[in-house]
Amino acid sequence: MCQCGLIGPARQRRVKNTGGQGMKIIVVGANGDIGQAACAELGQRHDVIRVGRTSGDLTVDMSDRSDIDRMFAKVGPVDAVVATAGDVKFMALAEHTSDSMLFGLQQKVMGQINLVLAGLDAVVDGGSFTLTSGVLDRDPIRFGVGAATANGALAGFVTGSAIEMPRGLRINVVSPGLLDVSVPRYGQWFPGHNPVASERVGRAYAKSVEGAATWQVIIVE
Repeated sequence: MCQCGLIGPARQRRVKNTGGQGMKIIVVGANGDIGQAACAELGQRHDVIRVGRTSGDLTVDMSDRSDIDRMFAKVGPVDAVVATAGDVKFMALAEHTSDSMLFGLQQKVMGQINLVLAGLDAVVDGGSFTLTSGVLDRDPIRFGVGAATANGALAGFVTGSAIEMPRGLRINVVSPGLLDVSVPRYGQWFPGHNPVASERVGRAYAKSVEGAATWQVIIVE
């Protein structure tokens, strides 16, 4: 990562890079399987700032708006924000409580929404936000109701917010199936699901960041 990017107030304006290369992109959740796929693809052409909860070029707590504001102040204006982080509880419906359902809504949904709200003044004119949901709101599994609920909420947020984005900003959500690299850890939860190649997932983020689409759920399955 180019350290020279970590300067200046987040509210400073600059014109979006329209050449397709050399954008300045924040990827939050960069150490996860999906985040690594996004970074591998976008990092071939752009300056990717890798952000995690405890490690990376920068760290951030997505549940803390002031911490997100601090991150944007350090980075300065960016062309795109990619969010690939957010936890949910996997458990049987009958075992869920209000708190366990709220956990996923707070961590995965509000965490990503916080990045958008804080980033509205940090992303340059014509820039973009890319959020991450998943397969379970359209192809459910046992114990996945928390994830399915969070995924559906993120799709709703993208639909509702896209028509109000200022300054030509775009917003999409990538909805991948189970990644091939995730099968050893999570495959037993997804009986009969066909894993998707990490490279295909990475290209979905390139489509959102480098393309012209907005208001889209970009499905990878």
